[in-house]
Amino acid sequence: MTGGPLAGIRILEVGHILAGPYATMLLADLGAEVTKIEPPSGDLSRQVGDAYFASINRNKRSVRLDLTTEAGRARLGELVAESHALLVNLKPSAIRRLGLTYDVLRAWNERIVCVALTGFGLAAGDEPAFDYVVQAATGVAALTGDPEGPPTLPGYSSADNSAGMAAALGLLAQIVSGRGGQVEVSLRDVMLSQLNYKASAYLNEGAEPRRLPFGAHSYYVPAQLFPTAEGYLALFVTHDGFWRSFAAEAGVEGFPTMAERAARREEVLAAVTKALAADTALGWESRLRPLGVPAAAVRTLPQALEATPEMVVTAGDFRLVGSPIRIAGYEPAYGPPPRLGEHGDLPERS
Repeated sequence: MTGGPLAGIRILEVGHILAGPYATMLLADLGAEVTKIEPPSGDLSRQVGDAYFASINRNKRSVRLDLTTEAGRARLGELVAESHALLVNLKPSAIRRLGLTYDVLRAWNERIVCVALTGFGLAAGDEPAFDYVVQAATGVAALTGDPEGPPTLPGYSSADNSAGMAAALGLLAQIVSGRGGQVEVSLRDVMLSQLNYKASAYLNEGAEPRRLPFGAHSYYVPAQLFPTAEGYLALFVTHDGFWRSFAAEAGVEGFPTMAERAARREEVLAAVTKALAADTALGWESRLRPLGVPAAAVRTLPQALEATPEMVVTAGDFRLVGSPIRIAGYEPAYGPPPRLGEHGDLPERS
């Protein structure tokens, strides 16, 4: 494969910060031609810092347009006429005001796919919808952290990144259909969708989710973080075969079935915690992984990057984490993030 699987696909992006730009960067890594349409002042993420901007905008073109002007909207129409999709990551009122919906843009291209990536949906208004706000609103924060402590947020933008992936999927699905149309993806809906089995347990069985110490899984035991002689170990025992291998290596007796381990959770956790105190997290990892037992020492991000050098790529002057999608015969060429207006600059209103 010489070009990427999305070679020949032309995508326009209008938006700021993270969710939308991350979606289109994933597509650009796969060979799509992605053009950022930026306002005169540029994507707000340029103000956060060069490394931040590069992390979600490599492999793209930049065209500077003032979409509040007649000339800017006319140029947008010309770009829409020769593109397959437009992904917008703005407030619903701004999407409508700037005419970035399929109902408006179909006049330029009946087959254009318009993806609106918003906080709560195009019809939901402009309520603040930043990542951490959505995590709080959807129950994610309430599920995270120690049960005796306050709700906790993950240390990265899980809602934005997850919504970006969903938006990329929706965009491609509609392109494959061969029809133009409006696609909507909201951060709220994506995060509720990701609470799948917890939501199902509540909706069908009335089981209200609860936080457990050390991030323990609600079904599997033992499946959580454990302290060791040095550092913490993530151990994820999901079936009896894993348990037999772990128990033999760690010297833990009893609890042979998943049902018994779930029923006697506290006894199991006490026995496992005592056994794991005999070695370090890295020591247990090296002992358990050859046995096929899912286990990993808790690492910092620098340690994780050092352990996976194949995931670090160079894009211009920046070292970044590469695409998570591997396709046989295709190796992405990682280009630098674009300069503002590098590929076209329509001056703002004088």
